[in-house]
Amino acid sequence: MRRVCLTLPTNRPCAETIRAVAEEAAYGARRFGVEVHLLVLDSSGAEALAGHREAVAALPPAPGVIVHHLDETEQRAFLHGVITRSGTAGADRLLELMLPSGVSYGACTNRAFLFAEALGCASVHRRDSDSRYQHLDGEPVFPIHHELAALGRRASEAAGLVSRSRLAPACADRPVAVVGGSFVGEMSVDVAEIHTLDPAVYEDLIGLTLPDGYPEIWRRNLIAESFRGAGTTAFTRDLSTLTSVSPMRVDMCNIALSRAVYGRVPLPPATETIGSDYFLLHLVHDARLPGVLHNRHIVNFHTGERRSDRGFLAYQLRFVKFLLATPHLRSVYAATATAGDSLLDAGGEIRASAVADLVRSSTRLDPSESAERLDVVDRSYRKLGGRYATAADLFADRRAQLVEEARADMAEFALLIDAWAALVHASRTHRTLPEDTA
Repeated sequence: MRRVCLTLPTNRPCAETIRAVAEEAAYGARRFGVEVHLLVLDSSGAEALAGHREAVAALPPAPGVIVHHLDETEQRAFLHGVITRSGTAGADRLLELMLPSGVSYGACTNRAFLFAEALGCASVHRRDSDSRYQHLDGEPVFPIHHELAALGRRASEAAGLVSRSRLAPACADRPVAVVGGSFVGEMSVDVAEIHTLDPAVYEDLIGLTLPDGYPEIWRRNLIAESFRGAGTTAFTRDLSTLTSVSPMRVDMCNIALSRAVYGRVPLPPATETIGSDYFLLHLVHDARLPGVLHNRHIVNFHTGERRSDRGFLAYQLRFVKFLLATPHLRSVYAATATAGDSLLDAGGEIRASAVADLVRSSTRLDPSESAERLDVVDRSYRKLGGRYATAADLFADRRAQLVEEARADMAEFALLIDAWAALVHASRTHRTLPEDTA
């Protein structure tokens, strides 16, 4: 029986989301006859963790669904065993990259990848704790429907299962590597207030996320679309497209990847950096691996913590660190776009060594661009005033450290790519989880 991993990484209270994602798992198992491993990777504090344990314990049994709820102690034990068995050098550093003390969007998903390997899964389907499902005629609209229908099939077969195809004929024999949708609802809280306070400042800052050389009209359109997901249009019917999926059109709360992708290359483990977990979407796109883009968008919302002063500073730091990571990531993406099909080996799979080389090359970029970006941030945040000026003071105090972290994050990512094949092999061949997690 085909096994898949539906994962929910979390570090905050989300009992309602756990129950909703469990319903999606049950739907997937029932509708497609697969074994769904619902994997909750929990980094929450003691109170929230206890609430999650109660929520998991109260889930009704569902045929074909196996639930795993792991706290950080259990995750660390598993990872330590995997790293030890892999025989890779620098075990302590690898463990820190896989389970850092700070928030890492890439690391939490990398952990899901290795757990999925241990469980013998063919794919990972990721959701987020601040997500809800749309409804149609009183029933939830589950993205896993499109994910299980298409993922892993040859594109020529998947073409009959989608609403339309816009895939190059030369890619028809390649398997579908990614299936994704976006979100509807609130604009990203990280930047929404900036847009409200000063649209010109917003354009200056979001412009830093875009590659150079775009015509001005394209640049403005891209800025207008950034951080907005799929807008606010409610779901009324399915629309799915077989295509080379643009990373701009999907969100990591609504994504599924084949192990043919994450089994070769992990995500950047950078801490406190939004956007770093989109790396594999760029890689799949540039390697011309087929995907399916659908409109079963997740409903986005933001917890009260995101709007608090403490949450504000935390997320502004993550946004600024993304702006500083962008030159490094952009240099890799430019190279992968040029490489195209040559990113694949003779068997049609991604060549991890080639990706590691490109990532390592990005560490040699002139740091002056990052310094200039911090100048733009400083001017912009001080113009906005209030708590943005407070954030500007924080960034100014850490200026040299932030620039160096952007470079070091890529060096550590290259290190993780080098070790990844051994970690994946150690996970899949031993297939051991803590006994009390299932």
